[in-house]
Amino acid sequence: MILLNKEKRSKKITIIDIISRYMKILIQRVLEACVEVEGSIVGSIGPGLLVFVGVAHTDTLEQAQWLAKKLVHLRMFEDEEGKVNRSLIDEKGAVLAISQFTLYADCNEGRRPSFIQAARPEPALKLYEQFVEEVRKEGVPVETGVFGALMKVSLVNNGPFTLIVERNK
Repeated sequence: MILLNKEKRSKKITIIDIISRYMKILIQRVLEACVEVEGSIVGSIGPGLLVFVGVAHTDTLEQAQWLAKKLVHLRMFEDEEGKVNRSLIDEKGAVLAISQFTLYADCNEGRRPSFIQAARPEPALKLYEQFVEEVRKEGVPVETGVFGALMKVSLVNNGPFTLIVERNK
């Protein structure tokens, strides 16, 4: 435990409280990806990024906007010289965005993950949809899964090249 002294009162804050106050995305560079729900493909892309979106209960609209801009401008693709120097916009790639509350799993204690840091469904859906809309505003085609559904996600990795991007402000 970490103790913080604020106004002459001590408040106990766990490490999970400190590190889990941000929205996060897990990005995989793909040649193609698709998502299936109840036997039907509901989203499919060619070259681009498969993005798993996690929303914590403390996340804000500003974090979703920042992550969307970061995603489309982050240099994750190789240029003619083999350097990772090109963005999703440069590549004219697409995004397959999948909501994934399990990005907030705490596996430190016991054998069952705790998801206490994940946002409840209503606010999570709102921020997930806002993130998708912000990516679309940047001119990037976006396909999605079905929020809250059991999904089968298939992909062909390009690399592999996987990043976790978090916004903690």
